[in-house]
Amino acid sequence: MLADGRVHSAGQLAVALGSTRAGITNRVHEVEALGLEVFKVRGRGYRLSGAIDLLRPEELGKRLSLLPWPFAVEILDECESTNSLLVSRALAGAPHATVIACERQTGGRGRRGNEWLSCLGGSLAFSLLWRFEQGAGALSGLSLAVAVGAARAIDSFGVGIAVKWPNDLLLHGRKLGGILIEMNGESVGPSAAVIGVGVNVNLPGALLRRLPGAIDLAGCGSPGRTPLLAALLEHIAAVLHQFSQAGFVPFRHEWQARHAWQGRRVTLRIAERQVAEGAAIGVGEDGALLLRSDQGLQRFHSGELSLRPA
Repeated sequence: MLADGRVHSAGQLAVALGSTRAGITNRVHEVEALGLEVFKVRGRGYRLSGAIDLLRPEELGKRLSLLPWPFAVEILDECESTNSLLVSRALAGAPHATVIACERQTGGRGRRGNEWLSCLGGSLAFSLLWRFEQGAGALSGLSLAVAVGAARAIDSFGVGIAVKWPNDLLLHGRKLGGILIEMNGESVGPSAAVIGVGVNVNLPGALLRRLPGAIDLAGCGSPGRTPLLAALLEHIAAVLHQFSQAGFVPFRHEWQARHAWQGRRVTLRIAERQVAEGAAIGVGEDGALLLRSDQGLQRFHSGELSLRPA
């Protein structure tokens, strides 16, 4: 009932849920544990900070039916990780363009096993299975190409997105989302990529404050999670189709034009150890980071970047 964003008295909630007033207090705590903000309006009852923006399967299906890719979408109420679930299904033979989206992830993951915090109705988390004829070794730069597709999708709603090597989506210099790709298959092909995407859409203030350097789309006229998911699938699939034929090269210029730290001095760390420092001058045709340092021009295929103080 609270999903409509209106105020409901404890009595109304008790009748609707077959509970007691005391039981409603416990239910409210359970809702708050989902990451939602519940306000108690003195003398009137409870309400959420806003209506919950749940994914709408029928609308999503209509939008995707206009596209040339055979998306098979499953929307789950809750799961530990869409990527983990889809990886296991890919190994069991799930078809090309299978998609799993989840209203609430309990164990979302970022790169290097970092936790990805999400919120019911406030963030978007999904994974897409894409099968390639090539082996994983021929897919260098895939995460950067996917970032270009994701940026184009969000840009279509009038939002200017930048990227950060190797897999972050930035808005106004803060982290809006990220990409996690997991590969399996033969070294010479075929192979399968499970592409996980997470975007902060409209997070509660309390959660946003727990995420230093994060931002959501709330201040940009959020398009809603269903249209956003449809746009992300459309633009990422278009990029993957082109990538399967030509690799990262067609996306290199656009990626560099979007690179938030292009030309800036950065530090590169691998496994918490600093391995290089210099100016980030772009990426190679294979997606490798190009860093100009005292040792000359260096190339890196993995690591974490941070800005050097001015």
